[in-house]
Amino acid sequence: MTDINIYKGEFCISTDKVKLDLDAIHEFLSTRAYWCINIPKDKVQTAIENSFCFGVYQDEKQIGLARIITDFSTIAYLGDVYILEEYRGLGLSKWLMETVMNYPSLQGLRRWILLTGDAHELYRKFGWIDIADPTKWMELHNKNVYSK
Repeated sequence: MTDINIYKGEFCISTDKVKLDLDAIHEFLSTRAYWCINIPKDKVQTAIENSFCFGVYQDEKQIGLARIITDFSTIAYLGDVYILEEYRGLGLSKWLMETVMNYPSLQGLRRWILLTGDAHELYRKFGWIDIADPTKWMELHNKNVYSK
């Protein structure tokens, strides 16, 4: 798969894993992301290594991420989507979602899934809807897995 680097002014979205700043990603996820507070750095590293990632950068500084778990054929899970607080309101999250949803190798999937506690309106702009029949879904969720 060919990496992309898309520029908009001083900002870049890239799928090149070499550019990802593990320290910056871990800092955000472990301290500011309600879904994985206290996640250990080794867990973040393993997650990134086994996922397809879209990094968002201002010059060389990592300011956002979207992580996709997928088989590139039938299903994709969208997770760890964020833009640092100081860069919100610039349209970067919409640009990131447009880039993810239009990425050629992610087209034609039978299902996309995600969990969000606060960004429903962002995702709805890209065709996402509430689960039609939640009685078909099950989960095994250990919300305290990263608690000390």
